[in-house]
Amino acid sequence: MSVRALVFDVGGVLEVVDDDAWPELWVHRWAERAGMSPEDLDAALLRHDPGGSVATGEVTEEQLRRMYAAALDLGDEEAEQMTREMWDAYCGSLDVELRDFVASLRPGYRTAILSNSADGARREEQRRYGFEELVDLVVYSHEEGVAKPSPEIYERVTDRLAIRPDEVVFLDDVGENVEAAAALGWQAVQHRSTAESIRRITELLREP
Repeated sequence: MSVRALVFDVGGVLEVVDDDAWPELWVHRWAERAGMSPEDLDAALLRHDPGGSVATGEVTEEQLRRMYAAALDLGDEEAEQMTREMWDAYCGSLDVELRDFVASLRPGYRTAILSNSADGARREEQRRYGFEELVDLVVYSHEEGVAKPSPEIYERVTDRLAIRPDEVVFLDDVGENVEAAAALGWQAVQHRSTAESIRRITELLREP
């Protein structure tokens, strides 16, 4: 079956960022400024943890801000600065070559973003990178209440694009997410480098 749509992850794919590393680096910089050890920081965050998952929207941006501000004993200006630094780290930098490749796919194909995300991500990524103009559909896990690799969030994407699973090419850097998409019939590619991903997707688009 020919490809009709392409779906792209954000963090680690369209955005150059190490999603596993930046949160710890970011918060530990603030802990050092406050003179707190990593152990003291972990204990303080646990005391103020609102509970729930950021990726499924159970924890809001404001709740996170309050949690870190309370744990680190920050004033309002410091808390706002910390939040700004968080979003800078979260959004990383744009992979311009991959963005341009995605932009080149329309109007011949439907395109979408599928991202495990946090409250505020749509605002921040739109402000920086204009993803809503880049693709036809943007699906954020925190808005859906379900996250990759749950089959439900993939199914919502195909439903909204009005296509079959075997008509989708999907690019994600997390192996678990790629495997989950493939299990549903998507043509899933694990992102390791921009050049390799573009080459592999182009090959898939050329297949009959």
